[in-house]
Amino acid sequence: MADEKTTPEGAAQPGTTGEGNQPVAAIAPEAKTGAPERPGRGGNRGGGGGGRDNRGGGGRDNRGGGRNNRGGRGNNDGGEELIEKLVHINRVSKTVKGGKRFGFAALVVVGDGKGRAGFGKGKAREVPEAITKATAAAKKSMVRVPLRDGRTLHHDGTGQFGAGNVTVRSAPAGTGIIAGGPMRAVFESLGVSDVVTKSNGTANPYNMIRATFAALADQSSPKSVSQRRGKKITDLLARAGGSSAEVAADAAAVTE
Repeated sequence: MADEKTTPEGAAQPGTTGEGNQPVAAIAPEAKTGAPERPGRGGNRGGGGGGRDNRGGGGRDNRGGGRNNRGGRGNNDGGEELIEKLVHINRVSKTVKGGKRFGFAALVVVGDGKGRAGFGKGKAREVPEAITKATAAAKKSMVRVPLRDGRTLHHDGTGQFGAGNVTVRSAPAGTGIIAGGPMRAVFESLGVSDVVTKSNGTANPYNMIRATFAALADQSSPKSVSQRRGKKITDLLARAGGSSAEVAADAAAVTE
């Protein structure tokens, strides 16, 4: 009849388990729906506590400001414009089985043009990478050199390193940078516009650079000497001669 066999043959009758038409026992909700999903995993990332891609609301690429945003430091060293001078590139080769392997060594001088400068060297298989390493090393080794009127040195000095022996002298305005080779790069990056130099001995750029920085390290300003000796700047400048008005003007112009 029409009201018989309302279900396909072999299918479980309502209220039975389908195995021998036994009554259905109390089935736990987990058995009907399967194991519950663990929050924060699988396709429900971030649904219960953040998940892997939502660590602290920032994600992998947003850890405290972003992976590529490290404190705002860039090529300009934290917003400060630097002068970079490539002094020397040396190519070296190593003979191996099957041919030669070439490498490059770079010597770079870096300065801010306001009395700070440093040098560094870097080695790599490619020239750009060697320059990058040398520039990073130069930024770490920058030193402060006191300048008179922001254009020349306070006094004469000498520096020596190995076979390199250099002499640096202060000069009046309009003299220019009388220096050659590696020494010119140092004073240009330092911000010196009037200086007279002489190099005696080796022409090795590495030794010349080190000798030049040795001479600059001995530079001292009237302000630092007065603080060390406990005297006034006018007393120190008066010994160099000149009227009291000129000495007072020079003392007022000393900034470092």
